[in-house]
Amino acid sequence: MFPFNHAYCSDKYQYTMGKSYLECGQAGRKAVFNLFYRKAPENNNWAVVSGTDEVIEMISHLGEESPEFFEKFLPGEDYAEFRQYLSTMRFTGEVYAMREGEIVFPNQPIVTVVGPMIEAQVLETPMLCILNHQMAVATKASRVCRATDHPVSEFGSRRAHGPWAAVYGAKAAIIAGCASTSNIITGALNGVPSTGTMAHSFITSYGSSVEGEHTAFCDYIRTHKGENLILLIDTYDTLRCGVLNAIRSFKENGIDDSYPYGYGIRLDSGDLAYLSQEVRRILDEHGLTKCKIFATNGLDEYLISDLERQGARIDSYGVGDAIATSKAAPCFGNVYKLVQIDDEPVLKRSEDKIKLINPGFQITWRISVLDEKSTAPDGHLYKVDVTCLRGDRLDKAIQAKEEITVRDEYDSFKTKTFAAGEYLARPLQHQVILAGKRCVPFHTLMQKKSFYNDNLLHLNPTERRLINPHFFKVDISDDLYDTKMHILETLNREIKEFKL
Repeated sequence: MFPFNHAYCSDKYQYTMGKSYLECGQAGRKAVFNLFYRKAPENNNWAVVSGTDEVIEMISHLGEESPEFFEKFLPGEDYAEFRQYLSTMRFTGEVYAMREGEIVFPNQPIVTVVGPMIEAQVLETPMLCILNHQMAVATKASRVCRATDHPVSEFGSRRAHGPWAAVYGAKAAIIAGCASTSNIITGALNGVPSTGTMAHSFITSYGSSVEGEHTAFCDYIRTHKGENLILLIDTYDTLRCGVLNAIRSFKENGIDDSYPYGYGIRLDSGDLAYLSQEVRRILDEHGLTKCKIFATNGLDEYLISDLERQGARIDSYGVGDAIATSKAAPCFGNVYKLVQIDDEPVLKRSEDKIKLINPGFQITWRISVLDEKSTAPDGHLYKVDVTCLRGDRLDKAIQAKEEITVRDEYDSFKTKTFAAGEYLARPLQHQVILAGKRCVPFHTLMQKKSFYNDNLLHLNPTERRLINPHFFKVDISDDLYDTKMHILETLNREIKEFKL
């Protein structure tokens, strides 16, 4: 679809480092990288995973370019041998990732790459490019859709940051709660219908007159009978001609509450709360009680919440740039960090406490219990996530379904014990690539959406709030904590003693 191999949508420094790895004998060392974020946008407690399928696809295209391609950004004789190496360098390692539609908390590995150092390193930029975009959109879509019990449609392609962003942003929005998208490629690629109504230009093409609006409505109805019919009524005057012309046109063409495909009007300007109330009254007075009211016009979760608080009579919302560009927080904060080299856990120490990472090859377990607060069909509520070193004592105890105790990383006196048989646990990361090849089944867009919805129902309602949500408990195992502290203590001692 796009005229470049997105495995190489990268930064040059990935390849300057790669040359050094190769020529210094470091390229084949076994590296473990984690992709994660440190803080969710807009004071959210969590984010929504989207983009891991595109990451798997991207990885499969590594090594498909000729030496001539690499010469464009690695010119000169000094790079000749390296260019030849890159032209055949396929990814041969393993990848573990969260499913699309998973709810993820800060510092949890969303993707873990295990492989030769040079192969794992060059994946950083394209992987972050994919996941930072899609997770920004998915997380924003989740917020917008949680602001209302009514359907939300994604209408943001014209404001998206390019065609790729429009297509995959719409996909991310549907996963995270949107009922539909206007983007036709997203619909075609995923086997779901795209939705759309009409623009003001359709109406003004009939001349700027009240009768022209009526003719436009009638022609649209006649050419789309057998489909859902939505008429845009604010081109000239919503209440004094728009809604009246819609009623007139519906009735003249035999559209009423018996029409099986659904029908309605769209508001795109003005005081949406007031106009929707008045339009609802007028429609009902004329017997069109099943005529739906669809609203657009720069909406986001805050405006939608306010409209609902004011008693707006809106049945469905269309949201554009707020979702498509994640307008309030357009840059998602995923990072990609080396956490283990060969069998040695490593970390990046920082002056900023938030940038201190968890070392080692990790797995995250989500613990749930039966709880009356749960809105999930199985009655379980997510209680805590704990990230372990793979194979450590807590990881083994969870796998064996034994009694476990989870300890707060920052306060050792805060603990929670789960007796054997009292809890369910599921791993959040699953192997998706083995020996360089995809090893998991594909999920449809609707399956990803269903998985997200199920996750949402397992959260406490207080954790789903848009404003000041209750923070979900996220911890690390004692062994991971001890490993982290040992590295820090050793490093701090060396720094303290270091002299020229």
